[in-house]
Amino acid sequence: MWTVQQILHAKTGPLLSISPGATVFDALTVMAEHDIGALAVVDRGELVGMFSERDYARKVILHGKSSKEITVADIMSTPVLSVRPEDTVHDCMAIMTGNHIRHLPVAGAAGPIGMVSIGDVVKALLNEQAFTIEQLEHYIKG
Repeated sequence: MWTVQQILHAKTGPLLSISPGATVFDALTVMAEHDIGALAVVDRGELVGMFSERDYARKVILHGKSSKEITVADIMSTPVLSVRPEDTVHDCMAIMTGNHIRHLPVAGAAGPIGMVSIGDVVKALLNEQAFTIEQLEHYIKG
């Protein structure tokens, strides 16, 4: 069974984050530059929230606010659900589907260390299934 740590090893680059005092516009700029849908909100090394495209759409645009005037702290999602490196992809899937979220930060002993997306989890589950099918085919063929 795949773990979160295995997913993180397959990904490249560090955890992308934003401070709670940054503007929503700044957060959107970072997300656009890196083609990602969410950022961890980190203050002094501590994970304090999540900022996603969904937060922007529902809490800024629909309320007629300006992304250059609102801070990330004003609209970030809290409390933050997270996983640990030793958790499984099945744990991630249960948390994500149960809470209708697409991104989970990974918390290590010293703070946030990565992020897994629903795409990462689905890919890992498909790899697990392919491996199981291959093993069963070898067993059946003798």
